[in-house]
Amino acid sequence: MSGIALVRTPGPRVAEGIVTNIEREPVDAELAARQHAAYVRALEENGWRAEHVERADELPDGPFVEDTVVVCAGRAVLTRPGAPERRPEVESVAAAVRKLDLEIRRIEGEGTLDGGDVLQVGSRVYVGRSARTNDEGIAQLAAHLPEREIVPVELRGVLHLKSAVTALPDGTLIGDPACVDLQNLLVPEEESGSHVVLLGGERVLIAASAPATAATLERRGLEVVRVDISEFEKLEGCVTCLSVLVRSRDVRS
Repeated sequence: MSGIALVRTPGPRVAEGIVTNIEREPVDAELAARQHAAYVRALEENGWRAEHVERADELPDGPFVEDTVVVCAGRAVLTRPGAPERRPEVESVAAAVRKLDLEIRRIEGEGTLDGGDVLQVGSRVYVGRSARTNDEGIAQLAAHLPEREIVPVELRGVLHLKSAVTALPDGTLIGDPACVDLQNLLVPEEESGSHVVLLGGERVLIAASAPATAATLERRGLEVVRVDISEFEKLEGCVTCLSVLVRSRDVRS
């Protein structure tokens, strides 16, 4: 078992989720629920035990649990989302995290931080300076993770850092150089090819909307798991947004 995957089932109001940088499209809530279930199955089939956060059907963006907590070095840093209407999502995630015996920290005061702006690559943590994450939030995260190198990253035209760039198992960054100024990026064939979830070893999860990128990653020797998340992509979501992976080494008990 690689660890625990925190997930939250989408509710009937998922189509009302916030859309900032793309045109709003109709979202099929029933299809979104089926796609989410398939996403969770893919995690489970690849060694992750799903821990379902309490449903929050009144909160349309609830399934995007990544934005509510950052897990690193045995700590769970509960965020303060930049969109005020998303802040009620945090407490139910906090309740789930407490069961995992992680050291709990919080972003407080005037700080804002969305977990989608946090990309961990070894001992380095890239943090997007975005409309959702401010300098105070970045400073507080750095204080909570003193053993990590925190690297702020300016963003252009995307919601979160991980909307533009993620990392492969060997630490190679994959993403869109038009959105971030990071060196030595592997540029994907499709926009959604910028988003991968590390499942362990050489396995990665990627959206079905990035078939050419998936093929490129397979040529690099990776084992690629594909999932269809089309309804969440209409809400600026990606494969990283829908879970928080808590690796076994991060849990103290």
